[in-house]
Amino acid sequence: MPAGTGHQSGAPWRNFYGRFKGKTLKPNQKVYLDEDLGPLSPGAVTWEENPDRTNLDLQALFGGRDTWLEVGFGGGEHLVHQALNNPNVGIIGAEPYVNGIATLLGKIRQSECDNIAVHPGDARDLMDVLPKASIARAFLLYPDPWPKSRHHRRRFVTQEHLEPLAQVLKPGAIFRVATDIPDYVRQTLEEVPKAGFERLTVEGEDWHQPWSDWLSTRYEKKALREGRMPHYLTFKRL
Repeated sequence: MPAGTGHQSGAPWRNFYGRFKGKTLKPNQKVYLDEDLGPLSPGAVTWEENPDRTNLDLQALFGGRDTWLEVGFGGGEHLVHQALNNPNVGIIGAEPYVNGIATLLGKIRQSECDNIAVHPGDARDLMDVLPKASIARAFLLYPDPWPKSRHHRRRFVTQEHLEPLAQVLKPGAIFRVATDIPDYVRQTLEEVPKAGFERLTVEGEDWHQPWSDWLSTRYEKKALREGRMPHYLTFKRL
């Protein structure tokens, strides 16, 4: 579908993610998707379900607890880690990759944490229906680097994606970005402040130091094995 057109549901044309499914799912992963995904929904997010883009009821979802957001949770290890260590918050994870969703659901079953909601799709559709100034913390961890120059506009750290994120973050909310790609660091440092954020990370050794509550993900471990240096960038919503 060419850029500038939209889906018949009214959804804008978006091409942010690469693939949606990888290797064949294990039988238990199919069970997780069939049995667990529906009950973990944050509400009506997709354009087919919610063509009027009515806001989600976060009060009903998490009982008035602060809400955090993870954009692209990969295999879900960081998401579950944060949920277990912060039972006083609710965390919504957005991820379109089916294998990653199934892996997360298995981790949730094992951990028995009850403060996670899962949107199995594009985070921007989710941001459409989050109330303004409702999110207390957001994470963007090892996002798809889209390494080719002509694909840089698909990176999350563009104004097309950062402005909606800024709108749903509370003033003073923290936005964390982790990446091992130097050019992604460059673009992040250039673009995130333009969307209404203050940079808290100091250039140099500071941005190679993980956060005190950090859990290394499989993507990070792969980067380290291949000799790439992680960067941990922190911003505050103004």
